[in-house]
Amino acid sequence: MTKPENHRWKFKPRFRRHAFGWKSLPAIGRIKEAVAEIKKVAKQNPLLAAEGAVTFLERLSPAIEQVDGSSGSIGAAVGNAISELVPLIEHAPAEKTIRDAWLERLFEAHQADEIPYIERLADLWGNLCASEETASVWVDRLIDATRADLHSDIGKRLPFRGTSACLSALFGAKRFDELLELLSVDTIWPYKRWAVRAMVAKGQKAEALRYAEACRGRWTSDYEVDSICEEILLSSGMMDEAYARYGVRVNRGGTYLATFRAVAKKYPCKPADEILADLVKTTPGSEGKWFAAAKDAGLYTEALSLATRAPCDPKTLGRAARDFAGTEPAFATGAGLLALHWLVKGYGYEVTGFDVWGAYHATLAAADRNGRAVEIKERIRQMIAGGGAAGNFVSRVLGRELGL
Repeated sequence: MTKPENHRWKFKPRFRRHAFGWKSLPAIGRIKEAVAEIKKVAKQNPLLAAEGAVTFLERLSPAIEQVDGSSGSIGAAVGNAISELVPLIEHAPAEKTIRDAWLERLFEAHQADEIPYIERLADLWGNLCASEETASVWVDRLIDATRADLHSDIGKRLPFRGTSACLSALFGAKRFDELLELLSVDTIWPYKRWAVRAMVAKGQKAEALRYAEACRGRWTSDYEVDSICEEILLSSGMMDEAYARYGVRVNRGGTYLATFRAVAKKYPCKPADEILADLVKTTPGSEGKWFAAAKDAGLYTEALSLATRAPCDPKTLGRAARDFAGTEPAFATGAGLLALHWLVKGYGYEVTGFDVWGAYHATLAAADRNGRAVEIKERIRQMIAGGGAAGNFVSRVLGRELGL
């Protein structure tokens, strides 16, 4: 096994203090490269990889202090790196002396983190300790300062940057009663959520749910409260209640389709049409944006209805017309007609003549499967003839074809 001190990490010289300027892309690229290098080593030598992860994390903040973080992209890259590297440290087969040294280095880096970028390490301190015994040692070390930070008299509180680490260590040490006693004062949600977790660990799920709901407020993330409450109900086997109260709100993806898939995956017992209907209710006036989700679920009638009620991307509709012309010609015909309808109305981003021709030919190809090509072509002609300014663009593309 290669000794940690003898290994030459490629990322190490790249992460020196103020190694990066204000541009975030170079730093993000280097962060990804470093994580990939460490994970590659982990396949053969988990102990060495954990040492590399510690080295990277303690060098990370000083290296990117000058990077512009206004877009949030560098913060997201750091968050992803922490998520991937902490488990490597947690599960590494390290002797006590090695792990203790790692924790000292990481705690020092966390305390010196001015931006801060690696503050999330504190929330994962119980994981990094990797054992109840080590976590308990850290509790004993940090608890007095934490008590001062969480003093019942707000005016007498002494701020301490290790409070989150102490709470995480208390949880890791399974000292739940002490954790709850510490958090019996009025404090912030990032701390209170540890009380919720402690109650759940003690089997007090109903109390945990009520406590979490009571934490809602101006400075509390509703999404985080919803997520932890949903998790409590799901772990209790109360799937219907979890879905009704939190399922639609919590499981959001980057697109409407991703959101539908996320909810459907977590709640396989729920019919697709019910999930779709509940999601549509959350975005009044944007029903057409759920077209792809309905199509993906095989709800073709619902998909066309949604794209009729509110604007839908003509390119999405045109692709549906093309892709389903052979298997679902009626649906494909409807999607193609709607694509042309919204094109005539002026919807669509960077629409070209190619998009118009694509929607037109796909629609006629699907209609021909049902022997309706002549009828549909006439409907298209009338649609375009009655269009406005955007219709004139479509008319210029298809005018000769339709005799306009």
